[in-house]
Amino acid sequence: MAAIDSALVRVRRLAPDCFALVMATGIVSVAASEHGMPTVARCMFWLNLFLYVWLLALSALRLARFRNEVIADFINPSRGAGFLTLAAATCILGSQCVLVVPLPKLATWLAVAGAAQWLVLIYLFFAATITARIKPGFTRSINGGWLVAVVATQALATLLALLAGDRHVLWLFASLCLYLLGAALYLLIITLVVYRMVFFPLRAYQFSPPYWIDMGALAVTTLAGSLIVLQSPATGPLMALQPFVKGFTLFFWATASWWIPLLVILEIWRHGWRHVPLRYETDDWDIVFPIGMYSVGTYQLAQALDAPFLLPIPAAGVYASLLLWALVAAIGLRRLYRKSLGHRRLPHR
Repeated sequence: MAAIDSALVRVRRLAPDCFALVMATGIVSVAASEHGMPTVARCMFWLNLFLYVWLLALSALRLARFRNEVIADFINPSRGAGFLTLAAATCILGSQCVLVVPLPKLATWLAVAGAAQWLVLIYLFFAATITARIKPGFTRSINGGWLVAVVATQALATLLALLAGDRHVLWLFASLCLYLLGAALYLLIITLVVYRMVFFPLRAYQFSPPYWIDMGALAVTTLAGSLIVLQSPATGPLMALQPFVKGFTLFFWATASWWIPLLVILEIWRHGWRHVPLRYETDDWDIVFPIGMYSVGTYQLAQALDAPFLLPIPAAGVYASLLLWALVAAIGLRRLYRKSLGHRRLPHR
């Protein structure tokens, strides 16, 4: 009974953005596949499939047993956007089914599921935030986690582009529309995020890992735009838009590149200067995902622009993302082991 109660407590406290683990594992797997590590990529795919199903089951159990807590998280502006990691993770897993392990039927089903999740979650989140009767205030509401809305949109655009090809021009058109929508959402949300960071006091502990999505949202936008260029047919109306998409995609990649040194400086300020202790959080996967996505996005951008001089960046980035993924996973498993050890000892006290 004690073990069941302990498990239910963990389910009750399940973070809204728990699917960031799937997002990070999925994109690092794709990066490994692009750089000649098929065994690593496939192992990470099967692990990711297990993690996705496991987290989906835990989320369903939490919704069934602790509905009030789920609703409270969803209508909380600082946490509600985290639920969109479900849609993003579904689409990234679908992209793995195209780029890592050839499972086109599963990829199609995941695209349909991801589109449905995206439609429901993105509209409900913004509707709940807008119509909330009690709002916690600007500084306690807005953070980098809001940009998961952009990540989910562009992850869906990416998967549709991968599945489109020459046979499904409508899918490619839908991908292009989602790409442009994601770009618009980024410009809207990042304005609020930067305004909060610059003009209001930001404590070191408040600079949490989701702020790395400031860059990650741009990286996945780069990936989506690059794939749209690569998948566009040689003739037709979409071909005429290629110069625009190329320029816009390069704009987002350049901005993502600008963010990286600033985010590293802020991490040094947080942990080195202000001495915020390093400890595992679910949010840590929000750092792994942007770094992995930047590597994959840059690799595809080099193909789309025929710019091989960009390839050394993802060639180094894939190892950085693999190392960071392994480090965060090891710290997380160590914490889980210590917690389970503590629960086993508890009855003997």
